[in-house]
Amino acid sequence: MLPPLFQDWFARRGWQPRDHQLALLDHAAGGRNVLLVAPTGGGKTLAGFLPSLVELAQRPRQGRRLHTLYISPLKALAVDVARNLEAPVAEMGLAVKVEARTGDTPAARRQRQRHAPPDILLTTPEQLALLVAHPCADRLFAGLKTVVLDELHALYNSKRGDLLALGLARLSTLAPGHRRVGLSATVKDPAPLRRYLMTQTGGDDALSDLVIAKGGAAPDIAISASESHVPWSGHLARHAMADVMAAIHASRTALVFVNTRSQAERTFQELWTINDDNLPIALHHGSLAPEQRRKVEAAMTRGDLRAAVCTSTLDLGIDWGAVDRVICIGAPKGAARLVQRIGRANHRLDESSAALLVPANRFEVLECHAARDAVLAGELDGERLKTGALDVLAQHVLGTAVAAPFDADALFAEVRGAAPYARLARPDFDAVVDFVATGGYALRRYDRYARLRKTPEGKYRLAHPRIAQDWRLNAGVIVEDPMVDIRLQSRGRPAGSGGRRLGQLEEYFIEQLAPGDTFVFAGDVLRFEGLREDAAYVTRTTDPQAQIPSYNGGKFPLSTFLAQRVREMVSRPQSWSDLPEPVHEWLRIQEWRSVIPKPGQLLVETFPRAKRHYLVCYPFEGRLAHQTLGMLLTRRLERLKLHPIGFVANEYALAIWAAHDMSGADMDALFDEDMLGDDLDAWLAESNLYKRTFRNCAIIAGLIQRRFPGKEKSGRQVTFSSDLIYDVLREHEPDHVLLRATYADAGEGLLDIARLGDMLARVRKRIVTRRLERVSPLAVPALLEISREMVAGAVDEAILRESEDALVRDAMRVD
Repeated sequence: MLPPLFQDWFARRGWQPRDHQLALLDHAAGGRNVLLVAPTGGGKTLAGFLPSLVELAQRPRQGRRLHTLYISPLKALAVDVARNLEAPVAEMGLAVKVEARTGDTPAARRQRQRHAPPDILLTTPEQLALLVAHPCADRLFAGLKTVVLDELHALYNSKRGDLLALGLARLSTLAPGHRRVGLSATVKDPAPLRRYLMTQTGGDDALSDLVIAKGGAAPDIAISASESHVPWSGHLARHAMADVMAAIHASRTALVFVNTRSQAERTFQELWTINDDNLPIALHHGSLAPEQRRKVEAAMTRGDLRAAVCTSTLDLGIDWGAVDRVICIGAPKGAARLVQRIGRANHRLDESSAALLVPANRFEVLECHAARDAVLAGELDGERLKTGALDVLAQHVLGTAVAAPFDADALFAEVRGAAPYARLARPDFDAVVDFVATGGYALRRYDRYARLRKTPEGKYRLAHPRIAQDWRLNAGVIVEDPMVDIRLQSRGRPAGSGGRRLGQLEEYFIEQLAPGDTFVFAGDVLRFEGLREDAAYVTRTTDPQAQIPSYNGGKFPLSTFLAQRVREMVSRPQSWSDLPEPVHEWLRIQEWRSVIPKPGQLLVETFPRAKRHYLVCYPFEGRLAHQTLGMLLTRRLERLKLHPIGFVANEYALAIWAAHDMSGADMDALFDEDMLGDDLDAWLAESNLYKRTFRNCAIIAGLIQRRFPGKEKSGRQVTFSSDLIYDVLREHEPDHVLLRATYADAGEGLLDIARLGDMLARVRKRIVTRRLERVSPLAVPALLEISREMVAGAVDEAILRESEDALVRDAMRVD
């Protein structure tokens, strides 16, 4: 029952409490864990906090401890929710203190929060890991009653989700009476999230209660596509920038989503060039300085902006009432991600959210149509569930020792309470503890890897006090390449003489620059003046040829669900009439010149061109899986003495070129699943991508440290250290915990081996081959990517255009 004070507050706002908000009050009264699944704009966040506010309103302020812990996947979301909570607290006159704690929070405030915490603390998984590893954690969390996990669908099935689950397991020991509330957007299967909320004991597979809110209004999703011109390849959608600007003009405030930081910089520049009316348009992505991001967020809150070009940094939960349209540049890569982004518009359950999808090329037109149809039909992507990562567990084990000496039996039982680790075997746990304590069999002779010692009572303690500081500096599971600060200074001042911090760029990009080079960052064209210590100094300039920095951050993979829908759309000619005429014609000529594969088939085309021979296949399984497939196929083609020269992969296709005709190869044998055996093992032994995966696991597990007091290792230093250790472990301890963690990562991460295996099994004995005299229409986008890789530099744009025109003419000829 909602107390009168709260009923009056809802009435003054002109609101009625929604059924799911009242339902969470009932679950709180019963002390039960619960998952709320609700569409965007359904008042999920208020529902999660309402029981805490009601309970706190009935308690005296004096002597209160931390009552509610809110955990968000985004720092910006934690700050935004803290700000939004202030309204009901102030308007009802509640004596409730609300604060946020993120990596951007000043150190003095973070220290004070440990000793004098607020009633409600809003934070992130990384900050929770640091808090539970503090020696005073038992005192901080002694009075904890509620943990609210926002946007749980975005966290639970990832390494950050593993880290959070281990933190929750620790809270079960520190605050055994607390209850958990999960808040999630609509998901295909809520069971894994319900399981995540529970403390799993004895493998009982416990599930939390479930509340499903009523659905809202269907979104209004438009797709921008010209009837006269749709690009064959590319990801920037330059051809559609006028349409995007027109959509911004027609909106009160628009969020312009892109999939990468480099796309964000380029799109902002393209829009600014045609912003003849000087509309206030901002840029927001993760490499910008926190101060700049907060400035943009504040302007959005005030309604001062007409548009913000952004990446996934603004994907989740943030409520800006002025936003009435979402514009997605490029294909969404997943139906669930599209739903999430569309929900940023209007943010009200009873009103349609307006969205404009802007495909950058012909394949993306297909993907956008498939995603829109899936969303309107209420169908979402499923996810392959992962088990808890061993490198994350290693970090948690050491963090537990940072707080206090631990008993291995007790910690094992605690860890098994976390859903991702519910079926963790004791030998695997013991191997992780041994690794943390000694480095493992192959490394135990080196004192630097001895981080734990046993006490006379049989507990594990830190081997040296400095290990605690090292752990705190390196905690977390988001591994980025080494970064360099970008500082803006006045012209004429020598590099290194101060300057405002614009943000950070990857070290490898800065190392390629010479003084005088220009690049685009933070919405400006910048001239590189020099590198001093850990900062690159720049000045503003103008240069239409300025380069766009490339980032090693993850690109969204095409989801398995959406890939299947695209394959089905391509295989149904009756659905092509809904597509723009250039795309419709493209598929019709492909059907006439070659073949349109059925959903369960794999089309493999071979043809000669320009004294080379090509093999192009169309798995539609995403760039990562295609790159791994390309590596393995070229090894096999080399053994067949067909002399493969190279390959290129995009989200939809893989193209290999060779010195000899590949059409005579036995395609069933070439694409057999056994390539994931010896061929895979041999390739992994020498793969730079696999070594990079190992490096990330070694950093997360704490074997390699990037940060030290007052300094940070360079990228070369980290790579050199990890490569040395990798070679030692492969030779002397191939079953080492980190190598096992690396292989597990490779299945889902940079190499996507698991998805490749599923594809090979699906197409077994269902490969359709076509030996063609010339390039097919479907192969054009992949071959254009080959051209761009072979011909680099702005001076060659004319050559590229001529090559593209010739390629398209050959492919689309119907004689």
